[in-house]
Amino acid sequence: MTYKFIAIMAACAALTLGGCKAKDNDELGHHHNHSHSEAEGHDHEHEGHDHPGEDHGEDAHAEHGDVITLSPDMAERLGVKADTVAEAPFGSVLEVSGVIESSADAAGAVSARTAGIFTYAPGISIGSEVRAGQTIGSVRAEGVAGGDPNRVAKVELDAAKAELDRITPLWEDRLVTRAQYNAAVAAYQRALAAYSAPAASGRVTAPVSGVITTLDARSGQFVETGTVVATVNGSASYTLRADVPARKYALLGDVTDARVVLPYSGRTLLMSSLKGRRAGTSAAAARSGYVPVTFTFAGTPDIVPGTAVDVYLLGPDTRTAISVPRTAIVEQQGDYYVYEKLDEDCYRKLPVSLGATDGERVEVLSGLHPGMSVVTAGTTAVTLAAASGNIPEGHSHSH
Repeated sequence: MTYKFIAIMAACAALTLGGCKAKDNDELGHHHNHSHSEAEGHDHEHEGHDHPGEDHGEDAHAEHGDVITLSPDMAERLGVKADTVAEAPFGSVLEVSGVIESSADAAGAVSARTAGIFTYAPGISIGSEVRAGQTIGSVRAEGVAGGDPNRVAKVELDAAKAELDRITPLWEDRLVTRAQYNAAVAAYQRALAAYSAPAASGRVTAPVSGVITTLDARSGQFVETGTVVATVNGSASYTLRADVPARKYALLGDVTDARVVLPYSGRTLLMSSLKGRRAGTSAAAARSGYVPVTFTFAGTPDIVPGTAVDVYLLGPDTRTAISVPRTAIVEQQGDYYVYEKLDEDCYRKLPVSLGATDGERVEVLSGLHPGMSVVTAGTTAVTLAAASGNIPEGHSHSH
C-alpha cells in the first residue's frame, strides 16, 4: 500500500458530515434533504409515500445515486479537480497497435578502431547516458601476437614525412627529378592513410549522444578492428510504426496525426507536438494482413525504444461530441462511471456509456449533458470517500 493511498484513506476517514451547500437547498434539495421532521411540514400520510417498513433508499438511489461529501480543503489536498461538460469537436479515430523504435540515424554502434585487448571505461553499463565522442573504453595491443599494426604505421608515417621534408626543397631548386618528388609524396600519402591517430590513442568513443542499450564485449577480451563493443540509442529522433489491418487501409487517407500512450507511465505523446511527421504508408510493405504507417518524431528522455504501444490515428474534427479526459472515467466490474460535482462539498457517481477515444479524451454517448460539472482528476479520492460511507447530513435513508 503506497504512502499516497494511505494518506487518501486517512483523509477520507477523517471527513466530517457537513452536508451539501446546495444553493439554498433549492436546486439540489431533492437530492440532499430527506429529513422527515414534522416541524418542517413533511406529511407522512400523502399518497405514494407510505413509510412503515419500506426501504426508501432504493428508489431514491436509482434516481440520483448516493451523495458523497468531500470538503473543499480536503479535495484540494487530494488533487480533486472538476471541469464543465460541453460539446466540442471530436475527430475520427482509428485505434491500432504499434511500436516505438529508434530512428536509423539516432542509433550508433561503438566499434574498436584497432585490434587488441578491450577494456570498458569506469561507470559504463547498460542504461548509462553518454555524449557523442565520450570514451566508452580503450584497446591496447601491447603483448598481443603480431604487435600493434598502428604503431608500425606510425613509424612508417614518420619516415615518409621526413623523406618528403628532405626532398621538397631539393625539388624546388630542381636538384631532384619530378619522378623522385612524386614518389616521396605518394609514399607519405600511403603512410598517412595507413595510420589512424584515434586508433593510436586506443580510445573507443560513442558515435552519438544517447543511452547505452547493449554491451557486446567483455573487459579483457581480444577484439579485431571494427568489432562492435556497445550500442548507443540516441534520443534525437524516434520512429512510430503503427500496424493497421489491411481491411482498414482505405481509412488511412484521412489520418492527420497520431497519439500514443506509454504503458509504463500512462503519459500520452502527440506526434504533432513532438515535431512529428508522417513518414509514409505502403501497401506493398504489408505483412500478415497489416499495413505499416510510420511517423518520425523528436525523442524525450522517458521513451524506451522497442516499447509496444496503443496508437490512436487521428482524423479531422468532422463532428461534435461530449467527451471527458481519460482520468475522469472510473471502471468497476466492467461498468463505467464518472463523478458529478453537485456543489463545493458534494459529488455523486453517474453511470455512462462510452464511445471512441483518441488516447486522451473519451467520447460519452449517454449519461452526461452540457453544463454538468464532472471530476477530471482525483477520482480515486472521491471513490475512497464514497467507500468510507460519508453521507451528507439530512440524507439518511434509514426511516
